[in-house]
Amino acid sequence: ARSQRREGRGSVRVGRRTALLSGSGCRGTMLSELGFIRTIGEDEDVQVEPETDSEDEEEEGPIVLGRKQKALQKNRSADFNPDFVFTEKEGMYDGSWAMADVLSQLKKKRAATTLDEKIEKVRKKRKTEDKEAKSGKSEKEKEAKEGSEPEEEEDLERKDVEASEDEESETDYSSADENILTKADTLKIKERKKKKKKGQEAGGFFEDASQYDENLSFQDMNLSRPLLKAITAMGFKQPTPIQKACIPVGLLGKDICACAATGTGKTAAFALPVLERLIYKPRQAPVTRVLVLVPTRELGIQVHSVTKQLAQFCSITTCLAVGGLDVKSQEAALRAAPDILIATPGRLIDHLHNCPSFHLSSIEVLILDEADRMLDEYFEEQMKEIIRMCSHHRQTMLFSATMTDEVKDLASVSLKNPVRIFVNSNTDVAPFLRQEFIRIRPNREGDREAIVAALLMRTFTDHVMLFTQTKKQAHRMHILLGLMGLQVGELHGNLSQTQRLEALRRFKDEQIDILVATDVAARGLDIEGVKTVINFTMPNTIKHYVHRVGRTARAGRAGRSVSLVGEEERKMLKEIVKAAKAPVKARILPQDVILKFRDKIEKMEKDVYAVLQLEAEEKEMQKSEAQINTAQRLLEKGKEAPNPEPERSWFQTKEERKKEKIAKALQEFDLALRGKKKRKKFMKEAKKKGEMTAEERSQFEILKAQMFAERLAKRNRRAKRARAMPEEEPVRAPAKKQKQVKKSVFDEELTNTSKKALKQYRAGPSFEERKKLGLPHQRRGGNFKSKSRYKRRK
Repeated sequence: ARSQRREGRGSVRVGRRTALLSGSGCRGTMLSELGFIRTIGEDEDVQVEPETDSEDEEEEGPIVLGRKQKALQKNRSADFNPDFVFTEKEGMYDGSWAMADVLSQLKKKRAATTLDEKIEKVRKKRKTEDKEAKSGKSEKEKEAKEGSEPEEEEDLERKDVEASEDEESETDYSSADENILTKADTLKIKERKKKKKKGQEAGGFFEDASQYDENLSFQDMNLSRPLLKAITAMGFKQPTPIQKACIPVGLLGKDICACAATGTGKTAAFALPVLERLIYKPRQAPVTRVLVLVPTRELGIQVHSVTKQLAQFCSITTCLAVGGLDVKSQEAALRAAPDILIATPGRLIDHLHNCPSFHLSSIEVLILDEADRMLDEYFEEQMKEIIRMCSHHRQTMLFSATMTDEVKDLASVSLKNPVRIFVNSNTDVAPFLRQEFIRIRPNREGDREAIVAALLMRTFTDHVMLFTQTKKQAHRMHILLGLMGLQVGELHGNLSQTQRLEALRRFKDEQIDILVATDVAARGLDIEGVKTVINFTMPNTIKHYVHRVGRTARAGRAGRSVSLVGEEERKMLKEIVKAAKAPVKARILPQDVILKFRDKIEKMEKDVYAVLQLEAEEKEMQKSEAQINTAQRLLEKGKEAPNPEPERSWFQTKEERKKEKIAKALQEFDLALRGKKKRKKFMKEAKKKGEMTAEERSQFEILKAQMFAERLAKRNRRAKRARAMPEEEPVRAPAKKQKQVKKSVFDEELTNTSKKALKQYRAGPSFEERKKLGLPHQRRGGNFKSKSRYKRRK
């Protein structure tokens, strides 16, 4: 028995030794059963397993976890939160186009055919008609000369071949026409009159911070790391003058009234100090702390994009509330109380009155971008309502390229001890802008369309923005230029939000060369690569002109503006020439070229009418389809249809809004004509004629600008309000002392209005004076009164 036990022990020892040496066997199985992993020996070869993707793992099937593994996972989740994020987040936004993420939110109700498709259809139809007409003529010629000699027949065949070759090349112009069209324009420098020396401006604000440290960099501004990282990611290298002046003051929490030229980086100038303050002072409860107001939807989208990119490495949330986008999604975003809200006045008031959980009582910073446009007659009442609802304890910043009396009024009411930062003058254009003007003679107002067409076909073929005064004219120019074979888009208030953003996207992506727009696109829009701005008519004021031409020559680049100036607009031209720092040039187009294009436009009138007819038909079809769909829906639902949603309320009634519009002559374009009688007469004549001439159309454009100028002049004539901040008027030099001419006694007595003189006049002449003059100097009793007694009695 003992020997058997010894043998058994020996075999166990041998087994243990072999297991230890080989690293396999029962020890391995025992460790795996206990859930442990054995250590790898020094001499062992390790097999490197290939890394599997999450997709491959999913394909293998569901993994069944043991109780111990589940318990381990629970402990891990208690110790470490997988949603934990460090202060610096990974960048989520690249340098892509500002409007791209908003386009996905829009409901794309695409029309059956776009305007470009309609134009192309009419163009093809015209070409086929022209070919048919030419072929008909050639057949008649052949029939007429059937009995002619064979040599003449050969000549005719050659001519036919040449004609067919010309058709294939599809050139609209003959060689004679090309010679005319290739004539160069002449440029003359407009002479400037010498400026009168002005006195120094009086400092109206409590503090002026227009002077700044030119060597200041973003690193010297004490900005947080996430912001500096975002600045680097966006490609900003050096701050612009307005940024150098504004950011340090904004970080101190002071109220700012800032003015700088277009394209100088005002958005970053107010966004950076606001974001720094929000990072430094995190919110205790979910409330909206910053409100940015902008005048147009496109500018709102752009500001939102820039702010989002600057806040990409921190946890600050932003929200966009502008017209044209989905109301319900905006309401949901506002309920979550974002840190920064970017909005247009109309949509913001809509949410304030119809979204019960949203209010402005917690606003710490209020920013008005393009403040003068928002305090214009369009937004005055809405702005008052918003400011009334905002918190009184706030920091307010006003930013614009131009300043008006309305902005000063708001500054005096809503800003506390504001800092004035005027980096540029009120009407300064971009430094590298080349300004050109084309004079329109008094009897040649109808040449405007021909001149613009000539400029776009011959000289400025791409990256052009064409500004018109009215939506109607913008639409007509789109059709005309499209029929001429140019790639054109339009941007104005009559289009849907999708169409507006689509036009901007196509222009940015160089799918179209020319963008025809009204003043909707004149404010704040930063479209890269705009080379030329053309003004069909001069805008309402010089400030509007500054904003229009500010779409080019942005961020230190070069650009050109060409404006058509009629006889009635020359006063504005003189003021622009006076204010210009660089030489202003006059462009003269050859008369042959203008006449050629005028004839071409006259021939195209039928095609323009055909396109407009197609549009009208499509609108009617869409309208009838919508009515049928609504009727079908009502029939399907029947009595089970739920109660309709309550109507959205507004701070004004419909009647009040209508009165306000009529009072300010903003209802429709025909209201802009002066006087009811004149308007009625003009409209009657237009109806009788059916179609207006080119002169009448251009007169329409100019009249609207004149009406605005008249209203502005009326406002300026009113007595100015008493302001907390005095007017910034130049101090007048002390007048020279004139030699005083001695007045006669009669003049002196007549002009003397002192108290003493008035008393004396009322009492009449004294006793001595009466005696000297030989007047009766006795009282009724006949006794003489001495001077002292007379005075005492008196």
